[in-house]
Amino acid sequence: MQIFEAVGAGWKFGNVTALHPVLFAVSGAMKLIIDTDPGIDDAMAIAYAAAAPEIDLIGLTTVFGNTHIHQSSRNARFLLDKLGLEVPVAEGAAYAVGQSCHDPSDHVHGPEGFGDVTEIPEIGANHAQPASEFLVDMARKHKDELVVCAVGPLTNIAAAIRLDPQFAFNIKRLVIMGGAVYCPGNVTQFAEANIYHDVQAADEVFAVPPQTVLVGLDVTLKTLYETADFEALAERSPNMGGFLRDISRFYLKFYKEVGGLEGCGLHDSTAVIACTHEPMFDMVETGLRVMTEGAEIGATRPDPSRPPVRVCRDVDGAGVVHLFTDRVASLP
Repeated sequence: MQIFEAVGAGWKFGNVTALHPVLFAVSGAMKLIIDTDPGIDDAMAIAYAAAAPEIDLIGLTTVFGNTHIHQSSRNARFLLDKLGLEVPVAEGAAYAVGQSCHDPSDHVHGPEGFGDVTEIPEIGANHAQPASEFLVDMARKHKDELVVCAVGPLTNIAAAIRLDPQFAFNIKRLVIMGGAVYCPGNVTQFAEANIYHDVQAADEVFAVPPQTVLVGLDVTLKTLYETADFEALAERSPNMGGFLRDISRFYLKFYKEVGGLEGCGLHDSTAVIACTHEPMFDMVETGLRVMTEGAEIGATRPDPSRPPVRVCRDVDGAGVVHLFTDRVASLP
């Protein structure tokens, strides 16, 4: 795993959105569903969404990835209870397209998804609808308003598109945490984990993206959150901030041992922030294709024959860290 030196705010990459010196937020609360596989960085992103006044979190859909699917759903319901939110959790795909098993990222997120915290109670029940149906129905109900932020493998998103081809056109925007378009991957030299875990689904999604933003390793490794940041967050927010600090220790150890980094990337939180604070990012438009076989399987490659995706190429990393801390610190 590598971290790359951030380019200057004045640099341009083709047709981009320039960095903005002032934090920007949309007027009114944006309706958001997070498609998630909690996961330590997912927990951070969900906490951020709960705290952000710009966001109306109306649902979580769960997918395999960092954990097995039943763990993803249990962890999502546990987090919502801890945050005091009554938000539906719709369970989704247990495996990648065409697969019948999954090997979770225990070495990154711990055996239950929350690092050294392994006693996680079952609270409540999942929504009656599976994730793909829930996504389709919510997109119809909130046509042109709903933003979907996918921070795990794209299996549920591809399933929603197959279920209703209008899904991608009913939502206002799809924001994806995934890919390594202009930098190396973190699972292989070429591939980022979320894309790699279901290459077929990812390639399907990039074939029909009318309003899609990709927040990948090109920017998320420029948003390092260090031990001191977690300690400061826990001091200001003893309940939620303290929980994030506790589960982060396992995660930070992985980053130190494998990447030699003194912090963890705010991967999923950066994607959620991109939903409401686009001017903090430089973006370039390009079509994308995912390599579905061969030595470079999982690579996310520019392809001008595909519909355009706004790919984040740079970010105000310090601004993202500050915004994350400021919002989450407002929680109890």
